[in-house]
Amino acid sequence: MDIGKLIPIIIAFVSAVLLPFFLSKRKKEGHKQFEEFCRHLPGIGVRFTELDKESEQAKLVKKISRAQKSEGVVALEQSNIDFIIVISVASQYGVNYYIEYLVKTTLNLREEPPKKTKLVKKKSSLFGGKVVDIMWKGDQYLAQRLNLDYELKHRLLQTDLNKFKGSILIIPEHKHGYTRIKTSFNLPSPDMFYAIDSVAKYLKSGI
Repeated sequence: MDIGKLIPIIIAFVSAVLLPFFLSKRKKEGHKQFEEFCRHLPGIGVRFTELDKESEQAKLVKKISRAQKSEGVVALEQSNIDFIIVISVASQYGVNYYIEYLVKTTLNLREEPPKKTKLVKKKSSLFGGKVVDIMWKGDQYLAQRLNLDYELKHRLLQTDLNKFKGSILIIPEHKHGYTRIKTSFNLPSPDMFYAIDSVAKYLKSGI
């Protein structure tokens, strides 16, 4: 049998049977992650309102990147963070989940637009070990302000960063008037949420 003739049949089978299965599985898993996040927030004292997926906030995710999908959106009360989106990003290696804390910011107050800023962990050993210090790197002005905030540093070091997956990335979105504070899907401790809210406060001040 000509193997070349089988390839289109196999592709058609995958598209018709397996692809819908994996998409359905991803949808269920994404909803599960979002529900887990929503159940967690009241436990750390965060008040919120769940928003519809057709809300402007949810649509903002699509405007920022077509590669990521919103799994749910919440608007926060009494916080420097305006709303939070749980997102999923599919790749050839599977689906990864992230949390994005969005802050409405004025990004045109400086001559040069803000740059991305990242939290860098310093460990006790070059080959691993425990996190012993942190430093912000990226946008010179914002990084300097964050590095001089010793209460923020103390809060972050109290969160057991050894168990915190990934880092904290601050991404200005000049076209949309927001700044994203992005982490891997980590259920934030009270100290971590307070730290992220403190970063959001700096962003709201027009940095």
